[in-house]
Amino acid sequence: MIEPALNPESGFRRIRIDLTYDGTNFAGWAKQPDQRTIQGSLEDALWKITRSEVQTVVAGRTDAGVHATGQVVHVDIPDDLQNSRYRPSEDIWDFDHFKFRLNQILDEDVRILAVNFAPTNFDARFSATARHYRYKLLDGNRNLMPLQRIDAATWFRDLDIDLMNEAAAPLLGRHDFFTFCRYREGATSLRTLLKFDWSRDHDGFVICQIAADGFGWNMVRNLVGAAVCVGEGRFPTSWMAEILQAKARVSDSYVFPARGLTLVHVDYPSAAELLAEPHLPADLEGALSDDGE
Repeated sequence: MIEPALNPESGFRRIRIDLTYDGTNFAGWAKQPDQRTIQGSLEDALWKITRSEVQTVVAGRTDAGVHATGQVVHVDIPDDLQNSRYRPSEDIWDFDHFKFRLNQILDEDVRILAVNFAPTNFDARFSATARHYRYKLLDGNRNLMPLQRIDAATWFRDLDIDLMNEAAAPLLGRHDFFTFCRYREGATSLRTLLKFDWSRDHDGFVICQIAADGFGWNMVRNLVGAAVCVGEGRFPTSWMAEILQAKARVSDSYVFPARGLTLVHVDYPSAAELLAEPHLPADLEGALSDDGE
């Protein structure tokens, strides 16, 4: 098993980058040949500034079409970059300027929110204690206005939020979510679900707030699809817990569209906590095979 490097190698400095993106026109986070990806775009921008090949490590890999308002990455940059390659008089470690230049280089569907030195023992992926997602949809066959379409899906029937919350509650805690994860060889489906609740916002959109220590491939969108089946009255509120226990994988037809899903926040220990005791997931093997959303 390959263990994470919690600190950069000698001669490098680790920086933390917080970013947001509209995933509509990306083939997901991870670099792919001949595809536009967030990782590829960010690493190209970093190369233009540092003239150094770098590799980013992300808190949660997102699929094609999935958005983020609170994504986090770390990257190790050679320490000998004393001055900017694009403007020799500028200090490469002036992070206000670093952020500004990244945003100049990147397309407008990716924005850098902050750049800072990462604290000791920080790893964007393995130090994370929870990942928070939001799923947004408009039910009742109502019209989704053009300016609302980017981060919301639609559903024909009316949904009962109370039924959906009743169905979701038994899934909280640590379970094998095999039922709701698309199969990927070598990946674990053991996860701790920390939050799974439903509400309506002031515009009438149905909002799912969901958080866990990690998510399997398509896990959130499968959970959303199953809860919608309960909310429209197709299955009783006990159904989701029953199929979870039965480990009978649900049909891919329950996977809801990517565009309604947004990674909103990632939790980390404080810098003092990381310094005192480096955080690694209790289930390192599971974290190593975590497939994001």
